[in-house]
Amino acid sequence: MQHSSLARRIAASPLAPVAAFPVRLTAVARHNARHLRMSASWLLTSREHVYYTYDLEPLNLEHLAWFIATVACHPVDAVRGYFAEFQTDDKLRGVVGEGLRRSSRSATTDPVVRYGRRIGWYAIVRALQPEFVVETGTNRGLGSAVIAAALLRNGHGRLTTVDLDDRSGELILPPYDAVIEHVVSDSLKFLASPQARQAPIDLLFVDTGYTAEHERAELVAAGPLLSADAVVVATKTYCWPELQRWSEEQGRGFLHFGEKPRDHWYPGVGIGASFPALARV
Repeated sequence: MQHSSLARRIAASPLAPVAAFPVRLTAVARHNARHLRMSASWLLTSREHVYYTYDLEPLNLEHLAWFIATVACHPVDAVRGYFAEFQTDDKLRGVVGEGLRRSSRSATTDPVVRYGRRIGWYAIVRALQPEFVVETGTNRGLGSAVIAAALLRNGHGRLTTVDLDDRSGELILPPYDAVIEHVVSDSLKFLASPQARQAPIDLLFVDTGYTAEHERAELVAAGPLLSADAVVVATKTYCWPELQRWSEEQGRGFLHFGEKPRDHWYPGVGIGASFPALARV
């Protein structure tokens, strides 16, 4: 009782900041030490220097399941099932792993397959059952392969993925290339071309990551091409507000999921989703 009374008096006195400083310093030191250990381990064991790959924390995966279930208006148990289906897909993991090992950029690549947020990409393709999917920003093609794996599991649908870099798409390999059209072009030029109008876009992945203005231009260009129930997914909603602003203007719903990487210094990015809110009420 005396200790409690003394602590309360100190907390209410001008000495409170001084008395609390050691506790605050300890909390900060523990936090920084944990991240320093993870950073040092990554520096010694990883080759990656950009586009970091990682797994997600288990609780974060559960949050992602609910995010996908809400966006796709789909039972959460079914979404968990898609996660399990994806995580046990040894064929996809083997193809991607071999692609990483044979890559011309293998010197700066970890030969370990880690999907991060892309498990959500797989689940949303399985839940929505789209016929025509468009991805802007192919990069190496990891996301493209994941989307294709879901389309093949669905038994229908095609993906067109576009990137400016002629080195992009190195992980688009058989059998997944059978449902993928890889286009080397500026995304805005592609969205204005007949290729983008071959069918209404049911699911759009916006992942070019140039600038906020470029993403806005992509959304404006893609808007008239979307089917009535289309969902738009973007990865830069953690750093700029273009998708949520566009969603509000269009009378659509919007949600953001933030990644929590497991045992990695990088804070992660996430998934932003725009969906036809009124049609799903």
